[in-house]
Amino acid sequence: MKKNIIPFDRLKVSLDGKITILIISSVLLLTIQHYRRLTPWFSMDLVVFCLIAPLIIILVFWRENPASYGLRLGNWRLGLLFTLGGIVLMTPILWIVARTGSFRSYYGHSTLSWGWLLLDNAVHLFSWEFFFRGYLLFGLAQRYGDNAIFLQAVPFAVAHFGKPETETISTIFGGAAFGYVAIKTDSMLYPFLIHWYIQVLTIALAAGMIGAT
Repeated sequence: MKKNIIPFDRLKVSLDGKITILIISSVLLLTIQHYRRLTPWFSMDLVVFCLIAPLIIILVFWRENPASYGLRLGNWRLGLLFTLGGIVLMTPILWIVARTGSFRSYYGHSTLSWGWLLLDNAVHLFSWEFFFRGYLLFGLAQRYGDNAIFLQAVPFAVAHFGKPETETISTIFGGAAFGYVAIKTDSMLYPFLIHWYIQVLTIALAAGMIGAT
C-alpha cells in the first residue's frame, strides 16, 4: 500500500499560512487590548488577550500542545542559572535607573501594597511573557529558527511606547535576551521570572517603597 505522503510544497504553504495567522492574530490582539477594556482590572484583560486567546488558537485551531509554545518547565537547571544571572545583572542597574525622574513620573504613583504589587505583576507578566516568549517566539521559530528571537523583540519594544524612553529603547535588547533565554531553556517561565523581578523592583524603587532617599 502506497503511503499518503504530503508534498513538501504543501507543507510549506501550510506553515506559511500558520505564520500569517500568527502575525495577524498577534497584531489584532495587541491592538484590541490597547483600545478596549473588558474588566476594571488591566491585568485580567491581559489574561484574556495575551494568554487565553492565544491558547484557544493553539488548542482549537492548530490542535497543538501548548507545551510546544514554552508552557512547560523545560531545562530548569539552566533556567534557574539564567534567572539568578538576570537578577544579579539587573539589580544594580535598576537601583540607579528606576529612581530617575522619568521612572518616578511613570511608576512613582503606585499605591499598591507589596502583596498586590507582586500578584498584579505576576498575572500581568505571565500573560505578557506567554504572548511574546511563548506564542510569538515559538510560533515564529517554526519558520525562522533562532531569528525568531529578534523578530518577537520588535513588537515587544513597540508595545512599550508611552513608557520612559530609556525603558522602551532597552526593551529591544531586553526582549531579545528574554527570547534567547526562552529558546535555550525551551520555556517561557524563566523570562517571566526575570521580567517579574525587574518590574516589581522598578516600581518599588520608583514609588519609594524601598531605597527611599
